[in-house]
Amino acid sequence: MASSEQPLITTGAQAPQVELDPDRQRLASRYASLGRRLFFSELAATAFLVVLLLLSGWFITLREWVESITKDPWLVVGIYGIAIGVGYTLLSLPLDYYSGYVLPHRYGLSTQKLSGWVSDTLKSLALSALFGLAGLEALYWLLRTFPDYWWALMALLAWLFAVVMAQLAPVLLMPIFFKFRPLDDPELARRLTQLAESAGARVRGVYEMDMSSRTTAANAMLTGLGRTRRIILGDTLLKGYTHDEIETVLAHELAHHVHNDLPKGLAAQAVIMLAGMWVASLVLNWGIPIFGFRDIADVAALPLFVVAMFVFGLIAMPAGNYMSRQMERAADRYALRTTGKYAAFRSTMAKLAGQNLAEADPPAWVSFLFHSHPPISERIRLAENAAAEGF
Repeated sequence: MASSEQPLITTGAQAPQVELDPDRQRLASRYASLGRRLFFSELAATAFLVVLLLLSGWFITLREWVESITKDPWLVVGIYGIAIGVGYTLLSLPLDYYSGYVLPHRYGLSTQKLSGWVSDTLKSLALSALFGLAGLEALYWLLRTFPDYWWALMALLAWLFAVVMAQLAPVLLMPIFFKFRPLDDPELARRLTQLAESAGARVRGVYEMDMSSRTTAANAMLTGLGRTRRIILGDTLLKGYTHDEIETVLAHELAHHVHNDLPKGLAAQAVIMLAGMWVASLVLNWGIPIFGFRDIADVAALPLFVVAMFVFGLIAMPAGNYMSRQMERAADRYALRTTGKYAAFRSTMAKLAGQNLAEADPPAWVSFLFHSHPPISERIRLAENAAAEGF
């Protein structure tokens, strides 16, 4: 792993201070700016194409073609959903390849071979198809059966799915993409398990994840609920960070458990889902006469439903990110207060900014709209203030 930090020489027993690398930060700014341009370009192109196809009646033509094959409503929904999904995947594939494979390699963030990227993409598509078709069939069954309050039932169903995935993802989905093995560092495992127990979090073990097979970035997480909760450390984190630094990372993650952030997040998600489905129901009712759909259960109106949910998600995103940033700030304060390792926390933030190519001080509007975490420069200042003044 190439070093991206600039250690400053200090005197006495104090450990060398790790500072933000100006060269890496300039590179991070270019990378982030390019990512935002790609996001807005894809958003504009997709919106233009969907509106054009809606106005042309193409989605109704596609539904008529599907109904010429079968009249069974379950099969109509399934075939229509597959056709739309395949079309969107093929149209977006060039941009996905550029943003997901070419750019990370160009900026030194990816170690993955093309065959590995293709394999992961196919796995993601298979999972999306599995869950997407199940959700689509449930949606249209509710539209047909409960036309007046389908939106409330669909929001409940989607929320329950999110709760289940929070528990099962670590043991069912993540192993599809990454290899896990018990951490081969008894001292670090003991320290992290002890830290978790002191926070009242029972974990099922400490595991190492082979992130280096895909990326140079580093990460760690506390995943799962109940008996599936476990500590996962990326091997890229283990290679470049001290035990004290890793401890501050886990202390931050444990703060979310102590502060009950997961239940709070799920509650907020429930409200957002309910509001989004309600807005989608209004948009569907509005769009029936305008675009020539038969009724709200007309599968041809699926793109209008997706657009309504996506636009609502964009509008709600800043509020969700604001809530997340507040939780992350509280988690940072908890990590600093419980470990007392201010220098280790600070050096971790500086290292992660360089290694993960993250903008330490992004534009304010970018943080407001897109970021779920406070800027790294703010997190570094918090550690410095804690070291100087304490909590």
